[in-house]
Amino acid sequence: MTDRRSLLALGALAALSPGLARAQGPAPSAAPADPRMAERAIGRADAPTTVLEYFSLTCGHCAAFHRDTLPRVKRELVETGRMRLVWRDFPLDQAALLAAMVARALPAERYEGFLSTLFATQDRWAFTRGADPRTELARTAALAGMPREQFDQVTADQDLARAILEMRQRGQQEFGVSSTPSFVIGGRTVAGNIAFDRFASLVAEAR
Repeated sequence: MTDRRSLLALGALAALSPGLARAQGPAPSAAPADPRMAERAIGRADAPTTVLEYFSLTCGHCAAFHRDTLPRVKRELVETGRMRLVWRDFPLDQAALLAAMVARALPAERYEGFLSTLFATQDRWAFTRGADPRTELARTAALAGMPREQFDQVTADQDLARAILEMRQRGQQEFGVSSTPSFVIGGRTVAGNIAFDRFASLVAEAR
């Protein structure tokens, strides 16, 4: 978990621009009518348990979960029809927000693969002190089929940024999310890089 960064992040993200600061007000009653903010998920829609994962693309613990635990979750819980996993953005800093914007703007079928690539290459784009994360993000986006002109448009889109920040705020308000990764399983919010056995146990209890 990254509690310290999470506590500081909302104020830092609000300062990105006057337009983005408006996202820190009360959450809207309805989701924005933007197809880029449509649900990103894996698993059957009629699975008995739906798990929400709140994550930040610059979170090392989120990367560890996706690298070490998610493959088994997919194999043993998702592909067997026992659960559906829904991804929810919870950016902890500006780099994570930019990355989330690019991921959301890609075709839905490329979303999961792009997340995996960003988690696997965090050291190249998220933790380069003094460097602009856009440079490496643009290269990775190009490999996913997004030309530089579109990348520049997407990362300048304050409506998309605001929608992602609103998703983050709803996670705080509805489920008490304060760090990443956090999982909402059967209405219970569990924080941290959960090992598979505990994760599977929580899913079984939620049924």
